[in-house]
Amino acid sequence: MKTIQKLLLGLGAGLLLVGCGNNSNDNSSGAMASSNAEQVYVAPGEHDEFYAFMSGGYSGNLTVYGLPSGRMFKEIPVFSQFPTNGYGYSEETKAMLNTSFGFIPWGDSHHPDISQTNGELDGRWIFINENNTPRIARISLTTFETDEIIEIPNSAGNHASSYVTENTEYVVAGTRFAVPNPQKDMPIDDMKGKFKGPLTFIKVDQETGHMSIDFQLNMPGFNYDLSHPGRDKSHGWFFFTSYNTEEANSMLEVNASQNDKDFIAAVNWQMIAEYVKNGGGTKVAGTYAHNKFDESTMTATTEMKEGVISVDPREVEGAVYYIPVPKSPHGVDVDPSGQYIIGNGKLSTQLSVYSFEKMMKAIEDKDYDGDAYGIPILSFESVLEGVVDSGGLGPLHTEFDGKGNGYTTFFISSEVVKWKIGTWEVLDRKPTYYSVGHLMIPGGNSRKPYGKYMVSLNKITKDRYLPVGPELEHSAQLYDISGDKMKLIYDFPTHGEPHYAAGIPADKIKSQSKKYYELEENNHEYAVKNEANTRVERNGNEVHVYATTVRSHFAPDNIEGIKVGDKVYFHITNLEQDFDVPHGFAMIGANTSEILIMPGQTKTIVWEPKREGVWPFYCTDFCSALHQEMQGYVRVSAKNSNTKLRWKLDEDWNE
Repeated sequence: MKTIQKLLLGLGAGLLLVGCGNNSNDNSSGAMASSNAEQVYVAPGEHDEFYAFMSGGYSGNLTVYGLPSGRMFKEIPVFSQFPTNGYGYSEETKAMLNTSFGFIPWGDSHHPDISQTNGELDGRWIFINENNTPRIARISLTTFETDEIIEIPNSAGNHASSYVTENTEYVVAGTRFAVPNPQKDMPIDDMKGKFKGPLTFIKVDQETGHMSIDFQLNMPGFNYDLSHPGRDKSHGWFFFTSYNTEEANSMLEVNASQNDKDFIAAVNWQMIAEYVKNGGGTKVAGTYAHNKFDESTMTATTEMKEGVISVDPREVEGAVYYIPVPKSPHGVDVDPSGQYIIGNGKLSTQLSVYSFEKMMKAIEDKDYDGDAYGIPILSFESVLEGVVDSGGLGPLHTEFDGKGNGYTTFFISSEVVKWKIGTWEVLDRKPTYYSVGHLMIPGGNSRKPYGKYMVSLNKITKDRYLPVGPELEHSAQLYDISGDKMKLIYDFPTHGEPHYAAGIPADKIKSQSKKYYELEENNHEYAVKNEANTRVERNGNEVHVYATTVRSHFAPDNIEGIKVGDKVYFHITNLEQDFDVPHGFAMIGANTSEILIMPGQTKTIVWEPKREGVWPFYCTDFCSALHQEMQGYVRVSAKNSNTKLRWKLDEDWNE
């Protein structure tokens, strides 16, 4: 078996090298062509046609690009501290990174998914998962800020997420690594039959977007990978790939390749939700943090919660089945009609297409090939609709163009293959540069794809851009898919390690984008809405500075009476009521980041002076012609000094 594995991997590496050598200098239909340049050109002052939201991978964040230009507009901090604007550093946002393990300043963000209504993208929110410390985040597409993060208890490696059902009833969080549930000290060698793979179903409030854990499905201890919901005909079902059905714990590249096939788990979530609603399931232990950002108070809070409803899949007859799939699958995808479920093994050269109708017939006929821990295994031949014979290696992910075609990435042979739904024939194939993982068609995992562009998200970048040392950004490539043949028209670097991306027409979002925060609606505890109310107050060794900013000064801009050992809270309110006029604040010696304060917003930074002296602060965001003049001073005296606490703007001191 080890010899076979080495041969397959060697063949894959050879194909990659051949692909690179044969195609890297072919620009006849690539991004060097003038017509291609015209297609991606967005004139000064004009807007892109689509938003593209790309996961940041090990950056922990979400990046926002325009298509077709490939311009990056914003990096949205989600699971990682972000000194650019103070997320995770400011007192208002620290709580967003709280977990049951404590404050975690980093995350591994993978799969963004946009909210849907009736199976179509609606542009309200975007969700994204965190793999390392299992969490799901919800980002507002009005403010483009993270509004909520919920931790997933009893889980490990939250990879099979964060895909939403077609009315955003649920967002899922699957367990990549099987673990003891509940966690306990036990020999790793005893994992088989004792580890579990909980799949978490998180309910989404349709008015507020607030998330709550509804139930966890306590599945057998396989490794659950990516997932997608059913839609239209198959609405009410969720499909998860799983691998390592051998339940191996070491050298998985060999020991998890012993069985002929792994499984797609087909889960009837509507049936289980009804079961739980009627009192089914068991309350089990599980501590987790639920972090929410309140836009009115502009402050995040953490609520530590305990316990979740756990459901044994065998308790709900007819709700969970396994579908055999070629070995080591990664992605499972559902076409816009909801009729076809696509799965494939990573070392296969074929795509397996399953029929939802045939699946339901097999369930009705009890057409099983045994069971796995009491979960029926449907007959492979009975549910298989067809096979796409691609001739590539390493099939991973599929998206759809809404015109009857599927597009699948092949990691080892570095290409995207276009094929016809129904006939399963290959229509076109194009190389990528290099080792493509996910791909994205705007709306490509919904009932209504926008099949004009396709983006491949590639893992290897060497020779595509100017060299910058050993560490490289990854590469995205833009294909025109409006015609019969795919056409590579552009590539651009991406920040972090994007895994998946979500795209949506810009017109669905840009008109609702918030321009600034209404000052009168600012209910922050320490907000100051005019300069007359700025002040400095002492409470023991805590000093609170209630300050404002406006072009081009701080109020107050001179403060005395601060002592070594004090804990100084600068509460800064931006009085501007104009679009795109943020102000920054940085204090020398502060053991934190600067902060950016948007118009109408209040943010807080803490400074603990350790030395006597006169120390400056200043605005970090260029705001006007007199930006350099936007500064101030804090006098720090000895710990036991009698220096009076006082402050001023211009001539007069206040005490």
